[in-house]
Parts: sequence; C-alpha cells; structure tokens
Amino acid sequence: MRNPLTRQAIPLAQRPGDLVLIAFFVVNLVVITYMVDIEQLIIANPARFSYPLWPPPFMVDAVHWWGRSFDPLLLARPVWWKMTIAVDSVLFGPYYVAALYAFLRARDWIWLPSLVYSGLMLANVTIILGEETWGPYRSPQLGIVFLANLPWILAPLYLIYRMRTAPHPFTVATSAGATQATLPGRHPHEIDG
Repeated sequence: MRNPLTRQAIPLAQRPGDLVLIAFFVVNLVVITYMVDIEQLIIANPARFSYPLWPPPFMVDAVHWWGRSFDPLLLARPVWWKMTIAVDSVLFGPYYVAALYAFLRARDWIWLPSLVYSGLMLANVTIILGEETWGPYRSPQLGIVFLANLPWILAPLYLIYRMRTAPHPFTVATSAGATQATLPGRHPHEIDG
C-alpha cells in the first residue's frame, strides 16, 4: 500500500531569508505605513498645520525634516503621490499583517498576495523614483533618496524570488508519518534536542 503524501511546514529556523522579510514587514507596518504615510494623508499642507492625534509629533517632525533636507516630493504631495500613499495604507498595511502571520506560521496561501504586493510595490517605487530623478519635484540628494528607497526595490524582488516555489513556499511534500528530520537541509539521523 502506498504512503499518501502530506505537506509539512519548513521550520522558520530553516528559512533565514524569511527573517529578513519578517523584519521588513514589521518596520513597514509599524513605522512606514501607519506613521510616515498616514502623516502625508492627514496633513495636506506641511507649511501650515496643527499636529494631529496620530502620528506622534516627533514622527511628523522627522517626515518634514526628511522632505526639507532630501525629498521635496514628500512635502509637495501631488495627487498622484497621495494615491500611492493611499494604496500603501489601504492595501499594503493589511498585506503586512497577513504576511507576518503567514511567514511566521508557514502558510502557503500567501504566495499569490505576495506576488501581487511585489508587483504593485515595484511599480509605485519606479514611478516615485522617476519623479525623484526627472520630475518637477526632483531630489537635490538623489543618491540618498535612492538608497533610502532601495529596500522597497530589493524586498519585493527577493519576495518574488522567494515565492518561486508557489503554491508551496513554506511546505514540502512528505510521506505520511515523515518527521522534521527528513525536511530539506536536514539529515535523517539528526534529532531535535
């Protein structure tokens, strides 16, 4: 009688690249999406405003300092820019929550949302960097702005690479009764201690 195949989660300890993505998701969820980006939606005119209840004043000041020092686009806030920020708040924020759960719990269903997120993020960053380079709100410090945006190019590219084993990026097929010792990267004689 044949052993039916089942799927077994690959432990997070055997997915070190996922730890980097998890850190990226946390920073985006906590700092970027719901502090930096929200500030740009709440405060229409950085030259004349009252501090909102959220984000905290130190974050508002940091965003405005960055805009004055390196990134005039961030302070200009044209409508198309606000739309990319709205996409971040409405779509990317919930994705980060789902991705954190899926990456921590080894849930394969995140592969398709990860590919959609990656495509949208790469499109947004490409458009933004085009403005930063050649547009009316071009940055006087393009090198610094490019380096600051680099994680939002590298992380989606790595995420696309990481999801290449879709639809099962976090699990492997095993025979019924197989143990973790038979997972990729483990030797059958290794025993968890």
